Amino acid sequence: MLKTLHIDGERTWRGGEQQVLYLTTGLKARGHEVVVACQPGSPMAERARTAGLDVAEVRMRGEADFRAVLALRRLLRRGGFDIVHMHTSHAHALGCAAAALARRGRTVVSRRVDFPIAGGMLGGFKYRHGVDRYIAISQAVRQVLIGGGVAADKVAVVHSGIDLARFEGVTAGQLREEFGVAPDAPVIANVAAMADHKGQRYLLAAMPRVLAAEPRARLFIVGDGELRGALEAQAKELDIGHAVTFTGFRTDVPQWLALCDVFVMSSHLEGLCTSVLDALAMQRPVVAAAAGGLPEIVRHEETGLLVPPKEPEPLADAIVRLLRDRELGRRLAEAGRRHVEAEFSAESMVEGTLRVYHEVMGDAPSEPLSFPGRG
Repeated sequence: MLKTLHIDGERTWRGGEQQVLYLTTGLKARGHEVVVACQPGSPMAERARTAGLDVAEVRMRGEADFRAVLALRRLLRRGGFDIVHMHTSHAHALGCAAAALARRGRTVVSRRVDFPIAGGMLGGFKYRHGVDRYIAISQAVRQVLIGGGVAADKVAVVHSGIDLARFEGVTAGQLREEFGVAPDAPVIANVAAMADHKGQRYLLAAMPRVLAAEPRARLFIVGDGELRGALEAQAKELDIGHAVTFTGFRTDVPQWLALCDVFVMSSHLEGLCTSVLDALAMQRPVVAAAAGGLPEIVRHEETGLLVPPKEPEPLADAIVRLLRDRELGRRLAEAGRRHVEAEFSAESMVEGTLRVYHEVMGDAPSEPLSFPGRG
């Protein structure tokens, strides 16, 4: 049995936090001891407790918060943990400092984004010292880490996973009625935080071309974020407000996926993207930009359609192609579901992470370093 401490410094709930919950509940189910250190009153604290996990609430005000370091050091000294697993950028700095001061635990850091590693003395030191193993969620993220100076033999790949059971027997419910969508109107959906790297502005820019071909099409952008106002203004400027709806944050994502005819992910940076995994689990045709780890999920003409990032016209053409060729969409979506089942389940993610833990502890072979899933 391993004793593991998991540190997550986020105050909100996004895909990374869901992965932490899948991992920690999966470890507990396998008989390992788990403690989750997270922000007081955060969604992570609430959901981890609801899942029956031990939670330590630690206020983390940034990666230079020495009080948080001391609180984590006390936790490490009391807990006798084998593994200290840090799941966010701030957690990375705080957890490594605490582990060094406490002289406890082997350190593992998850990297979920394909942003370049920050330069400068602090960034270089942070990524080259104090971490026993990095877990990248895609080969693309692994290459970013190596390009930033991390030794290749320190970086394992374990793909993010999803709970396939969430998508069994799901219907759209009353969404079509709630949002006034005509029975014959094609539905396009994007589920993502409204942040620059998610590229919703390119999807909006593609919509006039989509509407010229499919005038009854409706686009739903499901989520929220700092760019919502700017995106709403863009839709108004393009005169497509009648066809575009910003739903805000929703907890019924499977129902939205059941509603849509085509799912679109227009990111120009993307570590992997569990929203695309969700869409394929629901057997929905996917159009995605060929950015970051997305091509590891969406294989062009096999499990979906890939288009160049930041280019609205090819994006629009791919959407229209899937709206018009429903048999192609069905074939791609079915293949996508099989791909997700084989390589991107939550179970595979937990098993791959455990393999890394055992390697770090020295009781498993060090190769291979890639665990995309079980066939």
